[in-house]
Amino acid sequence: MNIMLAVATTVALIGGGAMAIDASHNRLPVTPVGYTDETDRPASRVVIGIDLSKSNPLIENPQFAAKVGARIAGIVSKLGFASEVHVRTFGTFDASANPFYYDTMISARSRPEAVASDVERLIAGTPVLVASGKWKAQGRTNILAFLDNVSRSEGCSGLPTTIILATDGIEDSQFARLDDPDDHLPDPDGRPFAGCADLQILGLGEGTRSPIKTARLRAEWTRWAREAGFAHFEGLNDW
Repeated sequence: MNIMLAVATTVALIGGGAMAIDASHNRLPVTPVGYTDETDRPASRVVIGIDLSKSNPLIENPQFAAKVGARIAGIVSKLGFASEVHVRTFGTFDASANPFYYDTMISARSRPEAVASDVERLIAGTPVLVASGKWKAQGRTNILAFLDNVSRSEGCSGLPTTIILATDGIEDSQFARLDDPDDHLPDPDGRPFAGCADLQILGLGEGTRSPIKTARLRAEWTRWAREAGFAHFEGLNDW
């Protein structure tokens, strides 16, 4: 069903019984950017994926969720006019389990600092959304399937594109079970992300409490991102 997120600037959100809530009644404070600064920046596209699988500590750790939200907000706040921002959730391979979406374009009415505040509050509020049942914790982690959908729905053409995943990076699907040290990500089908600027995973290995497992996950995703066509990959456990 269609649901509106009540914020200072009304933002269209759609969720099948899973709505984004206002963690505070006002936008988070973000330093305003001058009009000329915004227009001088080239337009780009940012796609943000929030992993709702049960293995991802983001869904139950408010401090970590706030940290991820703040980092992503810093990226969004620097976008130029006509930049696109898209937010999706993922986990189980079932479209009905992830009906939420947020799409906007940076403009005079949707300034980057305002959009950054909305996105930050949404990500920081993920544990509350899950605990309240508005978002459902999910039993699988279909990162590759999510990325495949992104390549088909958004792609990398037209604008420099960055994809940011708030996930531990532990693929758990028919493609791979990365929690198994003997399993690996499959080779991508061609180069679906040729032309994409950047793939970022924030929270890589978070929750494993193992630097060895985290390094292995980083190696898996670094190889996959390069072969899939991304110009750059960054997998951060902490920052």
